[in-house]
Amino acid sequence: MFLKSLELHGFKSFADKTRLEFADGTTSLLGPNGCGKSNIVDAIKWVLGEQSTKTLRAGKMEDVIFNGTETRKPLNLAEVSLVVSNEEGLLPTEHSEVEIRRRLFRSGESEFFINREPVRLKDVRELFFDTGVGKSAYSILEQGKIDQILS
Repeated sequence: MFLKSLELHGFKSFADKTRLEFADGTTSLLGPNGCGKSNIVDAIKWVLGEQSTKTLRAGKMEDVIFNGTETRKPLNLAEVSLVVSNEEGLLPTEHSEVEIRRRLFRSGESEFFINREPVRLKDVRELFFDTGVGKSAYSILEQGKIDQILS
């Protein structure tokens, strides 16, 4: 199982719809300071069901919605879609690709989808149960965590 793509719209600094494609074997995100690497990792954790605002580097959950700039108005919705390959059949579904989508509105309303079907947060978590992927898995190591683990 591997990440195939990530699409963000209105999530933190990603005001415009942005799509990232991941080749099989991608193991890290590299780039200069301030280019959005941490926000990409936050988006992956968020779409997989992260509920801790501290983990997402936010004061409240609505802070993940693009808040505007001097030249751009704030958005009312954050949406992240993650597509994973399931060709090895590690996920309990017959699909060779699985799309997980999460939306959050400024009202606080949140929606989750698996392959475009509305689901609960619990369903997203259960999909990845026992796969090594999820909000608490060691499959997402943030900057500085490797030193912390090795120490």
